[in-house]
Amino acid sequence: MARKEHYLVGLDVGTSKMAAIVAEALDDGGLDIIGIGVVEAQGIRRGVVVNLEAAVESIKKAIEEAELTAGVEIDSVHLGLSGSHLKAFNSRGVVAVAGNNREITREDVRRAIDAAKGIALPTGREILHVLPQDFVVDDQDGIGAPIGMTGTRLEVNVHVVTGSTSSTQNIVACVNRAGVAVVDTVIEQLAASESVLTADERELGVALVDIGGGTTDLAVFERGSLWHTGVVTMGGDHFTSDIAVGLRTPIPDAEKTKRRSGCALGSLVDESESIDVASVGGRPPRVMSRRILSEILQPRAEEVFHALWDEIRRAGYERSLHSGIVLCGGGALLDGMAEIAEQIFDLPIRRGCPVDVGGLTDHVNSPSFATGVGLVKYAHRNQMQEQERLAHAGLGSLAGRFKGLFKEFF
Repeated sequence: MARKEHYLVGLDVGTSKMAAIVAEALDDGGLDIIGIGVVEAQGIRRGVVVNLEAAVESIKKAIEEAELTAGVEIDSVHLGLSGSHLKAFNSRGVVAVAGNNREITREDVRRAIDAAKGIALPTGREILHVLPQDFVVDDQDGIGAPIGMTGTRLEVNVHVVTGSTSSTQNIVACVNRAGVAVVDTVIEQLAASESVLTADERELGVALVDIGGGTTDLAVFERGSLWHTGVVTMGGDHFTSDIAVGLRTPIPDAEKTKRRSGCALGSLVDESESIDVASVGGRPPRVMSRRILSEILQPRAEEVFHALWDEIRRAGYERSLHSGIVLCGGGALLDGMAEIAEQIFDLPIRRGCPVDVGGLTDHVNSPSFATGVGLVKYAHRNQMQEQERLAHAGLGSLAGRFKGLFKEFF
């Protein structure tokens, strides 16, 4: 059996589902999915805890199911965060390069990043991520890795993501009450990007759109870095609610109808197609045209994508998305979503499924698992970078000791 540190667990706490993904880090640097736990979410709405006990029970069930399928005991997770309480901005930090030879060290980079995040936040908010975008050494910009270069002035551009302290603490408290520790919190669009975006897309410019149950999360990447994040407070539950009202059917039946027969673009539906619709109050079910269902879903889909396009334009990235838009999350599974997005954005659109993982790939090969798989990939990448940093630090100190011995004897 692999050592415990070889196991990584991602917990996607959503409005409609809780998903726990267990992965095993392999010796060759790969990652195998070995366990999955998915349950219907209770107690969470739009990324915020509204019923603590119900949320705890849902998390427990997802963890237990993942433990059962993986055959391991889960004691810690990387937790995905979402919701309208998340806010982000870009910032810049400037420092003078320390040291007589003016060679930029890891410490100089750390000081520059600290300077960039040294901004007074409103009461009740905390920094969740500080993500370097690029560096400027003296007057040379667009530098990705400045360590080892020579200069007198180091600047860094960063993307700072903040969240409501109480909202974050409440979700972490739910996980802790379920008997599991939280190693790290990661915003869901950053996690999802790890599993569905390619390096070329990040470099050329791409928007990731994660359509969840309560919210739709946006992340814009360019030149290999994250430049903008945003949240639209509409998601799959709004589609379900529209069906329930429009067809006068109970919410659970509206959800089933959406998944079974829903299509967000009316022109893709044949007028002769019909569906069975459950009635309320014990009345018998009715037969309706599937086109009517599409006519209910299409305006909501258009509203979501127009809101996203407004967000992208406000941020000034409408001409930067050369790789188009990648849709993920459970809402991306609705028929017609990619087609209607292509009409509104006039850009290449694709559905994003997790890639570059082994193991139970057939079980997670869906846009709805983009965040869960992305969480373990994010954790794995950080783990490998930390091991590499420690290895370099060890070699550096070893070289220093040899240098000292050389001076002593000669």
